[in-house]
Amino acid sequence: MWPSVIFIIIVGLILLDAWRRERRHRRQRFQERQEYTATMLRQQQQAFAEAQTRQQALFNSMVDGVLLLGSNGKIQLINQSLARLLSLSTDIRGQSIAEALRWPALADLVARVAVENQVLGSELEYPGTEPRCLEVNAACYVDPDGKQQGTILVFHDITRLKQLENTRREFVANVSHELRTPLSMIKGYVETLLEGARNDPDQATRFLQIIDKHADRLTYLIEDLLTISKLESGQIVMNAQRVNLREQGQRVVEDLRARAAEKHVTVENQLPPDLWALADADRLQQVLFNLVENAIKYGHRQQGRVVIDARELPEDKLQVWVQDDGPGVPPEARERVFERFFRVDKARSRETGGTGLGLAIVKHIVQAHGGKVWLESHLGQGSTFYFTLPKA
Repeated sequence: MWPSVIFIIIVGLILLDAWRRERRHRRQRFQERQEYTATMLRQQQQAFAEAQTRQQALFNSMVDGVLLLGSNGKIQLINQSLARLLSLSTDIRGQSIAEALRWPALADLVARVAVENQVLGSELEYPGTEPRCLEVNAACYVDPDGKQQGTILVFHDITRLKQLENTRREFVANVSHELRTPLSMIKGYVETLLEGARNDPDQATRFLQIIDKHADRLTYLIEDLLTISKLESGQIVMNAQRVNLREQGQRVVEDLRARAAEKHVTVENQLPPDLWALADADRLQQVLFNLVENAIKYGHRQQGRVVIDARELPEDKLQVWVQDDGPGVPPEARERVFERFFRVDKARSRETGGTGLGLAIVKHIVQAHGGKVWLESHLGQGSTFYFTLPKA
């Protein structure tokens, strides 16, 4: 009996040992599978993160703005160009367009894309702190089965183009208007002369004087248009040299002495004799001429006073100004006086023969010298036009 019991015990121990070994092997194989799965998962996560990083870097390197929406309409990705374009300071990923941007026109565009799959060339006005005009191209992206997975939108800023288009349109309209007025006057008086007024010497002389006046106005307008066109296109190169401000101011005073006398205006050259600027002498004289001529035209009609003066500024700059004691410029017009064809008093400006381009030419010449120009004015107390130049 004991041999049988011993045999059974031995067999049991052998089976128990085999079971323990098998369970240990199973545990090892399970751990190995877990480690392999974890390794593969880490590799996939790393590859996905690298792909996302490359994708984000690619989108951020684009000049145009990019917005990626998921199938649920939530924002998945927005590149840096679009964030700057829309002046966004916070991360809007995970939000809807309505929540993040409050831009109904864009939400309507996304709804159109969901139906049409693609919408190209839409122009939208962004109602932010700085209104912008954006051209938006949008399309759905799909999975291999053709199911829509989301929407990608590409934004191109065309604000500058729109501004240039409006400027060009305004410029053409203004030039057409400025040319039409003197041409109509010339044509009208010529027709009157041809119809018989030429036989009356006094009347013919008066009409010819008016025709001559408007012909001069056309000449001035064309010359100013050519000048400002060359300045804006960079065709005029500034010949910077050491120039004495007082000498340039005195030449302008001499040139306008007769015109000032007609208006009973006194022009005072108070420019210090020891100020030297690094400037193009001819263009500097043109700046001073335009400013002083404007002061004579639009200052007091009788017993007016115009002063030219300057002072040194830090960082090797000079500040020059032309001051009058005229009626002044209204606050709403002070920021626009340097625009082409802008006139504070249109009727009086045309009466005095102005082209509306003088101050625009002044601005461009000063900017070409690396300076800036501005106006300070008080109603009833006159106006002062300032500009800066580099010091020699």
